[in-house]
Amino acid sequence: MSSAEQIQNGKTVIGIEFGSTRIKAVLIGEDHTPLAAGIHDWQNELLDGVWTYSLQNVKTGLQECFADLMKNVEKTYSVRLEKAAGIGISAMMHGYLAFDDNDQQLVPFRTWRNTMTEEAADKLTEVFSFNIPQRWSIAHLYQALINKEPHIGRLAFITTLAGYVHYLLTGEKAIGAGDASGIFPIDPITCNYDMDMVAKFDKLAAGSELRKGLISLLPHIVPAGDCAGKLTEEGARLLDPSGIFKAGVPFCPPEGDAQTGMIATNSITPKTGNVSAGTSIFSMIVLERNLSAVHREIDIVTTPCGAPVAMVHCNSCTSDLDAWFNMFGGLLKEFGLDIPKGKLYDTMYSLAAEGNADCDGIVSYNYYAGEPVTGIKDGKPLLMRSPDSDFSIKNLARSLVYSCVASLKAGMDILTEQEHVKLERIYAHGGFFKTPFPSQNFLAAALGSNVTLMKTAGEGGAWGIALLAAYMVNMRNGESLETYLSSRVFANMEGSTVAPKKEDINGINAYMTKYISGLSAVRAATSQ
Repeated sequence: MSSAEQIQNGKTVIGIEFGSTRIKAVLIGEDHTPLAAGIHDWQNELLDGVWTYSLQNVKTGLQECFADLMKNVEKTYSVRLEKAAGIGISAMMHGYLAFDDNDQQLVPFRTWRNTMTEEAADKLTEVFSFNIPQRWSIAHLYQALINKEPHIGRLAFITTLAGYVHYLLTGEKAIGAGDASGIFPIDPITCNYDMDMVAKFDKLAAGSELRKGLISLLPHIVPAGDCAGKLTEEGARLLDPSGIFKAGVPFCPPEGDAQTGMIATNSITPKTGNVSAGTSIFSMIVLERNLSAVHREIDIVTTPCGAPVAMVHCNSCTSDLDAWFNMFGGLLKEFGLDIPKGKLYDTMYSLAAEGNADCDGIVSYNYYAGEPVTGIKDGKPLLMRSPDSDFSIKNLARSLVYSCVASLKAGMDILTEQEHVKLERIYAHGGFFKTPFPSQNFLAAALGSNVTLMKTAGEGGAWGIALLAAYMVNMRNGESLETYLSSRVFANMEGSTVAPKKEDINGINAYMTKYISGLSAVRAATSQ
């Protein structure tokens, strides 16, 4: 069938992802190729000290993104998007969305970007003998218990952003294994919540105002490939108020953006991994074995199939770089030069490539929020340099790009140098790589590994969750997700690979020596 016929006959699949700055919907055909997309830009807000998104903006963003997809489908193929074979929802992992028995939100959405749960994260890590990062849902819940927040007595349900949108559209309080692994630790044998740790949490919570056991508060885990609900009439009206798109479409389990990034890069087998870089940056490395120790810098999450993954998650990536580049653009505009954003970024990246490999002592800290990987509690971007540094635009630009991967490197060095984790294939995707040179090269140097950008990397997690929905629709006779991706999606996929250069490796290692030594000054600055 032609693309138009596939759309008319409901053979296409839709993936929708809520990223930190953009909501994106992708429609894919039977060959998994993207046919059309819709987007809606949005931003988090700092409300009373909490990084959040309003749920009204979640609903509005969903509608406008889907309306944009429908408009682009009709414009391109002269047919209306009225039905689909499957849908999947993905969103930023972690955070805290809390509701009462009447589905009323109890506190503003606390996103992954917040660093307000240190006491809870430390205590749970001690009790579980398992690293619990500050941004995990269980850390937010336990911190609320410690703080004796009034909403705890009314709490009936917590979920992630992807789980919430899935619930709005299907009425099912479901979650995929990967997204669930950012709520609470997963037992790799059962591919469900770790019940020993659940019992330990319930013991900690005894005597509090919490009136339900933990399991009854959490969304239930649905295996990859299974149907996790269907679009209800109410959900269809929310998704498309015009009434054109019809109810009844099956949904795959909702997943986190880290997992859909793994799917979009086919990195779900041991010794493979991917790096997603945009507002935040994180790596996902599929493990062959358990780590020898608990590392606070490394999270243990899972693939959508429940396999253990070492995750190094850093809260800040491109925000400070964007601010600097915009400032330079503003300066040029004062001189009558209105440089298009794409050309400005390409030029700045080109200058970064020409800077000294070690930036000649110029060190940039891009912390827009606290950074647990390096022990920074609050956001405060800083720039340091030696009095005799060559403070040139090239060295400054290179330092700004290095800073986007510096915290990630600090965490990844623990995996490769202390835990001796082997990296065979690293795939990269996200806005940081819109200008691949030299960002891809600098990441390769930071990791000491070849880094590949797939041809489809620009489609990102929306395409990844669409692939999970396609797997649900097309799976044959228990076909594994790994087999499905390798043989039916990525068999002939193109990509560009760069190897790390010795000069760049030596340069970024020298930069990191100064970077690590300067963290005490950053801590002092953020304590004021």
